Amino acid sequence: MGAYIRSVAEDLAALGYVVAAPDLFWRVEPGWSPGGDEDAVKRSMDVVARFDSEKGVDDLEASLAELAALPEVAGGVGALGFCLGGWLAYELAARTDGLDAVVSFYGSGVPGRLELLERIEGPLQFHFGGSDQFIPREQVAEVEKAVEGRDDIEIHVQEDGGHAFHNRESPIFHQPDPARRAWALTEAFLARHLPPGR
Repeated sequence: MGAYIRSVAEDLAALGYVVAAPDLFWRVEPGWSPGGDEDAVKRSMDVVARFDSEKGVDDLEASLAELAALPEVAGGVGALGFCLGGWLAYELAARTDGLDAVVSFYGSGVPGRLELLERIEGPLQFHFGGSDQFIPREQVAEVEKAVEGRDDIEIHVQEDGGHAFHNRESPIFHQPDPARRAWALTEAFLARHLPPGR
């Protein structure tokens, strides 16, 4: 697990959640941990190019079942992901019943899979950056249009946010103001739909 995902897991644990962060890249690069510089972005692109997203969602389903079976877990389960993980959390929501809350940060594959929205019944929160160099603003607008009228789906766009704006371990991506605003929205969403200790 990379330093960034570990820090997010610690943030969630501090709120009272039981957290799991599965090694999704175990088939491609076991124990892989991306850095936050430009070389790390190139290495990440290579690893992601070899990643099988269908098997990745299978792994998430298995991890979710393991997590839900822990004696410490009571009152519901959710999923939260960033970039590729944001896309996979969205895919998991479309495939799995019983998720109490799903949060997708700048899910790279979301705009190309909007048909999955019809399968999602539980609460879902999207976060995008309006200045994302990898997900054009017009694609984000397509997601906004697709979720109009869905009371169970929120979408928040930090117009001044680029890609991975929440990644505080990456000096080339992190933007403190959009990150702070989006995380406050995330905490409020989780508190409404998946309160810790419920």
